[in-house]
Amino acid sequence: MKPENPVVWFEIYVNDIKRAQKFYQEVLDLQLSELPTPEDLDEEMQMLAFPMDMEKDGASGALVKMEGIEAGGNATLVYFRSENCAIEENRIEKAGGKILKSKQSLGQYGYMILASDTEGNMFGVHSLK
Repeated sequence: MKPENPVVWFEIYVNDIKRAQKFYQEVLDLQLSELPTPEDLDEEMQMLAFPMDMEKDGASGALVKMEGIEAGGNATLVYFRSENCAIEENRIEKAGGKILKSKQSLGQYGYMILASDTEGNMFGVHSLK
């Protein structure tokens, strides 16, 4: 069976994993869970996963703190699903982030906002209303 969503995983690299955890939990109103570091990995790494169901199609991912990889300035943009992205937009600055683009229409494709987290990473929130 060919998956409908080709994106299967994302990683958001952070410098302060506790600060980033607090930010995403507050903005997205969800809980991140610790992922064990693979035993055969040579460098130190911490990962906190977004909720996921491995039986369903779609993407999930984790906040990652890894030696030698700095946060911010990356070219990857993750969009989080929302019922109405204005809800998350109202939480971002209170949680320590910045609004880069307020809620705007994408026509028939819904709405989006762009923001940056406490680590300098840009992310988006998408909704149909």
